Amino acid sequence: MSDAENPMSVYTAIRSRRDVRAEFDGRIIEDDVLHRILDAAHHAPSVGNTQPWDFVIVRSPDTLAAFGRHVADERVAFAQSLPADRRETFDPIRIEGIETSGTGIVVTYDPERGGQHVLGRATVDETGIFSAVLAVQNLWLAAISESIGVGWVSFYQEQFLSELLGIPAPVRPIAWLCVGPVSEFQTVPDLERFGWRPRRPLSEAIHREKFGG
Repeated sequence: MSDAENPMSVYTAIRSRRDVRAEFDGRIIEDDVLHRILDAAHHAPSVGNTQPWDFVIVRSPDTLAAFGRHVADERVAFAQSLPADRRETFDPIRIEGIETSGTGIVVTYDPERGGQHVLGRATVDETGIFSAVLAVQNLWLAAISESIGVGWVSFYQEQFLSELLGIPAPVRPIAWLCVGPVSEFQTVPDLERFGWRPRRPLSEAIHREKFGG
């Protein structure tokens, strides 16, 4: 599909993007579509042009199931840490679609890529991991333009995921993304629909000249 055949504007993609959980329809994303969204991710800007990311594609049912069990345990632990009223709000919120999506993309960050002297990272080391997160954002926006759902799973222990996928230190997994075709995209994000937290208005986020101005 060429850009001309897929005219969704970046503004539409941004507003349409959802963190998909329950809407995966069980189909597997086609390889050519997967390649296109990974290519978009790989064109993200990066500090010092280091491109510190890699993408681990996971489709083994055994691996998906093992990670799913781990995430379920972490979900329970989080729920038990909540006050009763917040636990009641959290209970119906689905936090993963690991097996139903059929495809996981694990985005990793390599802090050693680019060597010791990374242009632009000398004073703000976090710009390296920020770069990998920009790749996630590119992937997500490309996916929505293809009508492909993405869900970011963050209920996991980093060491568990590194061992599960054989990720060598100091490389870090920074995101497990569930990726696949969906039956629909929700018009209202889940955390708003279920009453976890409303969207903050833009007017509250804009400051002039100084913070609080």
